[in-house]
Amino acid sequence: MQDLPYRTALIVGAGSGISAALARGHSAAGMRVGLAARDAAKLAPLAAETGALAFAADASNPASVARLFMEADAQLGEPDVVIYNASARAQGPLAELDPKAVRQAMAVTAFGAFLVVQQAARRMLPHRRGAILLTGATASVKGFALSAAFAMGKFALRGLAQSAARELGPQGIHVAHVVVDGGVRSARRPEPADRPDSLLSPEGIAQTYLSILRQPRDAWSLEVELRPWVEKF
Repeated sequence: MQDLPYRTALIVGAGSGISAALARGHSAAGMRVGLAARDAAKLAPLAAETGALAFAADASNPASVARLFMEADAQLGEPDVVIYNASARAQGPLAELDPKAVRQAMAVTAFGAFLVVQQAARRMLPHRRGAILLTGATASVKGFALSAAFAMGKFALRGLAQSAARELGPQGIHVAHVVVDGGVRSARRPEPADRPDSLLSPEGIAQTYLSILRQPRDAWSLEVELRPWVEKF
């Protein structure tokens, strides 16, 4: 049953975990869903489960992102919800980091987000409606040791969200940045038996994204922070 004011969602940086839960949640809410990743073949099981369409795209490449949106327009319909969930890391001591790896991490986490937001805005502005949601992290607000590249990318993503929200919000487009402030539960990262509820669940995160999409425009969120109720901050 359709219970959202939107029809079509494109999730860029799709895979397991948060993005898979987002695909399931948006599909269950009655939306048509598109999934984009470098390797579209890996998306086949999730696409089959949710009825989504899978697209191959390199988020850091302008031509690839432009092609992604044109393909989505033709096969899915112009997306009125776009979610950016892609990121990359280059971890290690500052003095030893490979500049090429740092550049690539920034290209995926921040520049790719700009490319996707730009394409989304071009489609949403004529209709004066739509929603763009950007997935942040603890590193969006706090840089950790040995993780400079990730913090740089996520800080830039947050700045993009703030600027885009102030520019596009008055034109009917809801932009929100979601700070996932904590570890996320997965098959590779199970919850410790002695610390129940200490990890965020992908399903819980997806529910919050959907709740943001349901917000009335006279009470839009720009930024939402998510953390387990036992998390210290």
